[in-house]
Amino acid sequence: MRFGSLMLKTNTRQAHWRRSNPAKYDAHLAVQRALMAGDLTKQPCEVCGAETVDAHHDQYDEPLNVRWLCRRHHIRLHFYGEDMFPLCLSTEA
Repeated sequence: MRFGSLMLKTNTRQAHWRRSNPAKYDAHLAVQRALMAGDLTKQPCEVCGAETVDAHHDQYDEPLNVRWLCRRHHIRLHFYGEDMFPLCLSTEA
């Protein structure tokens, strides 16, 4: 079941965002469900190590592939762009 299809009938800014961005909303819900089920665990901020973090999606079609960033670095990433904190690629073979 696609949770983004459960559209709200309210006219709040949040409800409008959910209606306008169903793929993003579905990805956010997938992270919430995975966290509650124990399938996903929050990690410290990848930039500064802070424990209070947000999940950042580089690609919404991979909803459980997230980067953990504190609010400060998450906002900076969205403001300045992905180049600010490039994806750390694993060098393991």
